[in-house]
Amino acid sequence: MSWLVALLVLSVLIFFHELGHYSVAKFFGVYIEVFSIGFGKKIASFRMFNTQWQIAMFPLGGYVKMKGQDDSDPSKVSNDADSYNSKTPIQRILILLAGPAANFVLAFVLYIFIALGSPGILSPVLGGIAPSSAASLAGLESNDTITAINGVSITTWKEMSDIIAANKGETLDLTLLRANQSLHVSLTPKLTKTKSMFNEDIYKPMIGVGSAGVTHKLSLSPVEVFGYATEQTIFASTMIFQGVEKLITGDVPAKEMGGVISIVKITSDATAQGWMAVLFFAALISVNLGVLNLFPIPALDGGHIMFNLYELIVRRAPSEAMLVRLTVAGWVVLFGLMGLGLYNDINRLIEG
Repeated sequence: MSWLVALLVLSVLIFFHELGHYSVAKFFGVYIEVFSIGFGKKIASFRMFNTQWQIAMFPLGGYVKMKGQDDSDPSKVSNDADSYNSKTPIQRILILLAGPAANFVLAFVLYIFIALGSPGILSPVLGGIAPSSAASLAGLESNDTITAINGVSITTWKEMSDIIAANKGETLDLTLLRANQSLHVSLTPKLTKTKSMFNEDIYKPMIGVGSAGVTHKLSLSPVEVFGYATEQTIFASTMIFQGVEKLITGDVPAKEMGGVISIVKITSDATAQGWMAVLFFAALISVNLGVLNLFPIPALDGGHIMFNLYELIVRRAPSEAMLVRLTVAGWVVLFGLMGLGLYNDINRLIEG
């Protein structure tokens, strides 16, 4: 059942992406031939708003087929008034941007629902204390609750971690609660080797403590709800850009890259944790779809935006031969990345 929920979530995210393209294209008078969720042979369809709406056999993507645009054959163009090709480069760029924009908006809305649901967040309660660490030498103990650092009130583990990570070698004054007594402890974080969120070796200031796993509900005002949604959307976008950058530079090995199986599995696992976890991963994947589609690969929205920017700047469209060559190269890159992600996914499943 959880796998069905995962596929449904992925289909909804794809639907909103394509709905973005569809809505703006219709606004500019472009004829939409097909709106498809999935690829391959259609298994169900109906006609509405002069468009064929369909579900195809492989629900791992989707597309909006506009008159005059065919990624499988870029040479097929139409100069009719209701075709994609007849629109100005600016209009075409807006049509292309609408898909990723819809994913960002959807993620933002999902994060609002998450915030309204008072999500659980880690409290600054200490668990394990590393031997010979700054925390150990300063006398910190398990179950101590950090309430302030240098006079700044602390309510979450993240707030505490961010202050420590930003330390430049100065001594910190920690206010903590132990057995209902308030104490003050001074310590200096040590530069320590650890793992980043991308599983790479990094060094950062740490005091040598682990979380006790204690959580509390995050209660936000209406203004804070929108701030939370904005912060999370920006953070997710930045994290994806950084991840791709580190894959390209080799800081993160290619084996860490995941594919659609990983996406479905993570969403499926989240289903067992409740609706809050499902919304969280749906928002993260939605941002992922938005960001990755903006990369300048000819088979993606970003590649088509690149072609239209070229036309806008030099006042002429790329040659047909160039379009065909770059589009073929884009499909090769895209299928190569999808193949690598699938290969890594299968290896993870085999390794358990």
